[in-house]
Amino acid sequence: MFAALTPEEWAALKLSLKVATVATLASLPAGVAVAYLLARGRFPGRSALDALVHLPLILPPVVTGYLLLLAFGRKGPVGAWLEAHFGLVFSFRWTGAALAAAVMGFPLMVRAIRLSIEAVDRRLEQAAGTLGAGRILTFLLVTLPLALPGILAGSVLAFAKAMGEFGATITFVANIPGETQTLPTAIYTFTQVPGGDAAAMRLVLISVAVSVLSLVLSEWLARGLRRRMD
Repeated sequence: MFAALTPEEWAALKLSLKVATVATLASLPAGVAVAYLLARGRFPGRSALDALVHLPLILPPVVTGYLLLLAFGRKGPVGAWLEAHFGLVFSFRWTGAALAAAVMGFPLMVRAIRLSIEAVDRRLEQAAGTLGAGRILTFLLVTLPLALPGILAGSVLAFAKAMGEFGATITFVANIPGETQTLPTAIYTFTQVPGGDAAAMRLVLISVAVSVLSLVLSEWLARGLRRRMD
């Protein structure tokens, strides 16, 4: 399968892997922090935060991509500030594809990590507190290690979602070969040109294989978590 890929198809595959990896790693710290707040926190606006985190799952991906373009485009308030101060550009760049993928995969990551943290026995955290550990130290030494399988499962799900992201990506950063053309947008392109069916099918098979492997790995990690907590 891989031997039959053309340079254009290889470019789309490698860019997808790059985008998905960057999106997952960049969003992981925020995902852990938000999941912990939702799992353990009791504060005004908690329900609003929960709704905001899951909003990308409800909104049409095109709407999410358009909102990203308004905010992170070169004329958007956030995008203009980032370009002026850090030289960071998102619109029509692979970095924008990574941002769109991170936003779309973030709810899946947070949900998996939150369930993992909620499964941690609070008596263990309380025991650490009685031994003099503060909240941060308790989180690092007790909660985080016990929630690690869920964190890994959430990361895998977010990675798989990033690999398959289409609507928000094409709306925000378009479909530029070698720059923003990921596997889904490449498949879309090949289905629109004569004789592109074979190339589209090769990329579809690769996408299916990546998705299935991700789901299997996520389920394996989830089972490991349940056995650990029993």
